[in-house]
Amino acid sequence: MIAIGLLTLAPGRSGGSEQYARALCAHLGGGLDYRVVTSPLAPDAGGPLPTIVAPEFVSPSSKGARLAATARAAVDPRLRRHFRGASVVHYPVTVPLPPLRVPTVVSLLDLQHRELPQLFSRAERAYRAVAYDLAAKRADRVVTLSEFVRRRAIELLGLDPERVIAIHLAVDHARFHPGNEEREQFLLYPAQPWPHKNHARLFEAFSLLRAERPELRLVLTGAGEFGAVPDGVEVLGRVAFDELPALYRRASALVFPSLSEGFGIPLVEAMASGCPVACASAGSLPEIGGDAARSFDPYDVEAVADGVRAVLDDPEPWRERGLARAAQFSWDANARAHEAVYRSLL
Repeated sequence: MIAIGLLTLAPGRSGGSEQYARALCAHLGGGLDYRVVTSPLAPDAGGPLPTIVAPEFVSPSSKGARLAATARAAVDPRLRRHFRGASVVHYPVTVPLPPLRVPTVVSLLDLQHRELPQLFSRAERAYRAVAYDLAAKRADRVVTLSEFVRRRAIELLGLDPERVIAIHLAVDHARFHPGNEEREQFLLYPAQPWPHKNHARLFEAFSLLRAERPELRLVLTGAGEFGAVPDGVEVLGRVAFDELPALYRRASALVFPSLSEGFGIPLVEAMASGCPVACASAGSLPEIGGDAARSFDPYDVEAVADGVRAVLDDPEPWRERGLARAAQFSWDANARAHEAVYRSLL
């Protein structure tokens, strides 16, 4: 039996890792037996797979308390009983809770605390040094979401290359596809207001664009506080997953100025929806976007504005290349690749 540990999944607060975990559970099969163990915060995260909700685990609300909570959960015998009988355990949200004496797979989503340490508090870096770095070093297999993260994990953590497997995320083509909606004069940026998402520079670039195109708007989605925003910026907050496809189909372009990404799901969602993409030349984004996204230096405000201008002025080639690029990303292929990893440890 393959156990999928999702105790640390926090709905609405986990960003792309939540989409990954849920989509993976929805597509696993391959003749293997599964059991998902999750917390009361995400009782439905296992989708169609047999699921146990562990009432003993309560995720802390503050980042500063996570290290202590992780340490307590690691030695709580009540959590281990939910994994009894597992031959392999996979932790898609990285943190191996509880640690078990069976072959282990850890998904390492990113290494932002190593790439951009200045954006993390001392407490957060201490937490990630244990929950991410040490977990990856101890795991029998490490799954990364891109070749970029795979290379950096091998370099920064000294991992054995034979143990590290890159498996791209994907897009639900039944949900994200071109439609009949008319394109409207707005840019879309679906991202939590986290420091590496680079909203401040985007606002500066948007002000330059709006001076030339007064009708242009910038629409932001994502839970959290964005603070004061310039004229023309609309903050929708957390939107229902069912509402997101329509936003991609209506937007003039996706702008994605993130300073670091382990994958970047919005890129392929936008491409699959026929929405032109302008994105940062940082982290995994050039790997995922390929020649279907107009790249720019995310630290240069003028470059961000130039990248957006390019896709607004000539959108059709970007739409066509984006549709072809998005077709390469399949959740079924993602799940089959994970199953191959599990079988290698059975």
